[in-house]
Amino acid sequence: MKDYLKFYINGEWVDPVEPRTLEVENPATEEPFARISLGSKADVDKAVAAAKAAFPSFSQTSVEYRADLLDKITAGIQKRLPELASAISDEMGAPMWLANAAQVPAGMGHFATAAAILRGFEWEELKGTTLLRKEAIGVCGFITPWNWPLNQIACKVAPALAAGCTMVLKPSEIAPLDALIFAEILHEAGVPKGVFNLVNGDGPNVGAVLSAHPDVDMMSFTGSTRAGVLVAQAAAPTVKRVAQELGGKSPNIVLPTADLKKAVAGGVMQMMTNTGQSCNAPSRMFVQKDQQDEAIAIAKAAAESVKVMMPGEATPGAIGPISNGNQFQKVQDLIQVGIDEGATLVAGGTGRPEGFNKGYFTRPTVFANVTNQMTIAREEIFGPVLCILPYDTLDDAIEMANDTVYGLAGYVQGPDKEAQAVARQIRAGQIQVNGASPDFSAPFGGYGQSGNGREWGELGFEEFLETKAVIGYKAA
Repeated sequence: MKDYLKFYINGEWVDPVEPRTLEVENPATEEPFARISLGSKADVDKAVAAAKAAFPSFSQTSVEYRADLLDKITAGIQKRLPELASAISDEMGAPMWLANAAQVPAGMGHFATAAAILRGFEWEELKGTTLLRKEAIGVCGFITPWNWPLNQIACKVAPALAAGCTMVLKPSEIAPLDALIFAEILHEAGVPKGVFNLVNGDGPNVGAVLSAHPDVDMMSFTGSTRAGVLVAQAAAPTVKRVAQELGGKSPNIVLPTADLKKAVAGGVMQMMTNTGQSCNAPSRMFVQKDQQDEAIAIAKAAAESVKVMMPGEATPGAIGPISNGNQFQKVQDLIQVGIDEGATLVAGGTGRPEGFNKGYFTRPTVFANVTNQMTIAREEIFGPVLCILPYDTLDDAIEMANDTVYGLAGYVQGPDKEAQAVARQIRAGQIQVNGASPDFSAPFGGYGQSGNGREWGELGFEEFLETKAVIGYKAA
C-alpha cells in the first residue's frame, strides 16, 4: 500500500487541512493498493486563492512562453509514459496495451494540439473602428472522470494553459494516481506556482465546493449527466460559465449498402474497447431488418472473440475489468433488465467470464431484437454491452437514432457519399464515418443531455476565452 496524501497547491506538495483518507482499489483484484487524502472546503479555498493570485501575471505571459510550456509538458508525458500507463491500469483497469497505445498518448495529443493552435491563433481582430480581443476567462475549476483519466485532464488543462488561465483540478477519486504524476510533470516543466493546483476529494466535499466558489470563473466537468446537473446547479448562483461533457447513447447506423461483415464486426470491437467505458461508445447498432440474421451471426462471433484478461497480461484487443464495483453492479443489473424486457441475448450475459471469480470482469455482451423503448436502448450502460436494433427504411433508422435525450456522438457505415448524407441528419456533436481515426483538432461535445460547449481543438481552446470589444479603436 502506497500513500499519496498530499495536494499540489501553489507550486508545493502540501498536507490537507483536515486529515481524511480513502483507499484506492485495483478493479482487477478488488484489493486496495494506494491511499489518497480527501480534501475539504478549506483545501479548495487555498487552491482557488493560489489560482486567483497567479492569474494576473500568467494571463499576460507571451504566446511563445505558453507554447514552449506546453511543449515541455508534452515531452514530460512522453518521458513518463510507462509510469502513467501503469498507474492508469492499476487504478481503473485498462489493459496495459491500451494504456500504452491510447490512454497516455491521448494526453500528449491534446498538449501538442493546443501548442499548435496557440502559435497560430489570432487574438485580435479589427472590424471597422471596433477591436475584438480574446482574453483568458480566469480561474477554472476542473472535475474529471475515471474512464479516460489522463485524456480528460489533458483536454481541459492544455487549452486552459494555452489561453492563459489558472486552474484547480479535482480528478476522480477512483482514478487519482495518474493525476498526481501529471502534477509532477507540470511542476518539472516549470509551470508557475499557483497556475495549476490539484485537490483530491469526492463530489460533495470538493466538487460541489469548487463549482459554487465565487472566485472560480468557469467550471469544466466530464462525467455522468446526473452529476453534471449537480455541477450546473451549484455553479448557477455565481453565474459562471459551465462546460459539460456528459453521457451518451451513440447510434451506429449500418447502411444496407455497407460491407456488413466489416461494419458489424468493427462496431462490436469499437464498443468493447476500454471495456465499453467510453461516453461516445457506439452502443446502439442499427441494421436493416433483412440483414438482421447475418448481422447477429457476425456480432456473436466478434463478441465471442473478445478476450477478457488481467490488465497486465492482456494482448492487443483484449479487455480488462469494469473500473469500480458500483459500475460493475450497474452493468450487471442492466444486462439482466435487457433479458427481462425480452431482448435476444446473442453473446455474453450476466456474471463474470469463465475463469474469473474475482475482479470486476464482465462478459462481452450483445443483445439483438432490441426496440428503442427498451431500457438498454435508452440508458447509458457504460460497459461492454451492445444493442442491435432492426430498421425498415433509412429514414426510420435516422429517426430512431435521434430518439434519445443524448447527442454526443454518432457513427455511419457505408459508401462515403451515402454515409456522409446520413451523418448530416444525426443530431450529435461528433459523427464518425467508416471507422475514421480520432482527430485531436476536431471539437468533441454533445447535443441535448450530452452537455454544453466543446472540448478538443480550436473550439475547445475558445471555451477558455472571453471576448472584449474596444469601440472607437484607432490603430497606432
